[in-house]
This record gives sequence, C-alpha cells and structure tokens, in this order.
Amino acid sequence: MNISHRFVVIAAIFVTCLITANVIAVKVVSFGPFIMPAAVVIFPLSYIFGDVLTEVYGYRWARRVIWLGFACNLIFVIFTWVGQVLPPASFWPGQEAYESILGYAPRLLVASFGGYLVGEFANSFVLSKMKILTKGRWLWSRTIGSTIIGQGLDTAVFITLAFIGTPSFVLVMILYHWLAKTVIEAVATPFTYAVVNFLKKRESVDTYDYKTNFNPFRISD
Repeated sequence: MNISHRFVVIAAIFVTCLITANVIAVKVVSFGPFIMPAAVVIFPLSYIFGDVLTEVYGYRWARRVIWLGFACNLIFVIFTWVGQVLPPASFWPGQEAYESILGYAPRLLVASFGGYLVGEFANSFVLSKMKILTKGRWLWSRTIGSTIIGQGLDTAVFITLAFIGTPSFVLVMILYHWLAKTVIEAVATPFTYAVVNFLKKRESVDTYDYKTNFNPFRISD
C-alpha cells in the first residue's frame, strides 16, 4: 500500500490524542459519584482512530502506528523530564507547577505504557478478526466489540500496575473507567462510520487480514 496524506493525518491524530491524554490525565474530574482522570474524554479517541486504521488499512499498518505512538510518547516523556531537571531561571516561579503537572512517577509510566500496548494491540487484533468473521458487515459490532476488549485490558493493566498495594486501588475504578470509555466509543459510532466510509471511498482500500502475521513485534511486513 502506498502511504497517502489521509493515512498520515489519521496517524497524526492518533498520536496527538495519545500524548494529550497523558498530559491531561493528571487532572481528576468528578461526574457525580464517578471520579476519573480528565483523559477519559480524549483517550477513547485514540481507540476510535485505531479502529479506523485497522478497518481501512489493516492490522499491519495499524501495528506500525501503534508502535509509532509508543515511540512518540516515549520521546515526549523523556524530554519532559529533561525540561524538569534543567535549572530554572531565578525569576521563574513555575517549577513546582511544572513538576506537579508533567512530573511522571516511574510506576505510572510503566502502567501507562503497558496498558496502552496491551489494549491497542488487543483492540486491533479483535477488530481485524471480527471483520473476517462478519465478512465486512456490521462495522458497529467490530468497533464496539473490539473496544470492550481493548479498553477493558488497557484499564485493568493500567489501574492495577499504577495503584495496586495503595489505598487508592479499588476494583470499581476499573469498572468505571472501562464503562466510560466504552460508552464514548459507542456514542461516536456514527462518526467512525463516516470516517471509515470516506476513507474507503477515497483511498479505494478495504483491507482484510486473511494472511496477516499478528505478532505485535513484527513490523517489517
């Protein structure tokens, strides 16, 4: 497949959603009794565009973009840390605020990266297999079904690694986050349909992964 500008745009949006989610996740928001990180409003978008990539271009290209997102996020984290340890100017009052918002604990980073890789690859794998099983019909069943699995694994891995053994860890946190992300995906289904149909028509591409190697670490084919 020749890389088009539309593919580049989708990949860029995917990576931007991922990095933005990591920045705004430090803010905790409350919707009545439901307490969640602010990233809950944007992180599901990375799954939506991940669905678009897999549905239109196939698992092999989605796999490349997932690893690209991981690499870009790692670069962001590294240089955010570099910015933190650089000596602040004597007249600049924002060092504590910088550390409060952008100072990532190693445990949270491991949890975030682990949840992301497990969830995104599971999401892409399930959607790809369901597309073959459904013979390309019922896109809604694939986007929602893959999200239930992917977001469920992502949330379980992240919250478990980040909070287990601490007073903040409760299993209901996993349930709340998982439900919120899945609901957002379901509500966005008409948008997903519109983007997928537009790309399939303009790109003349509708990939089925019949002979794809689903090893997540194989990115050369």
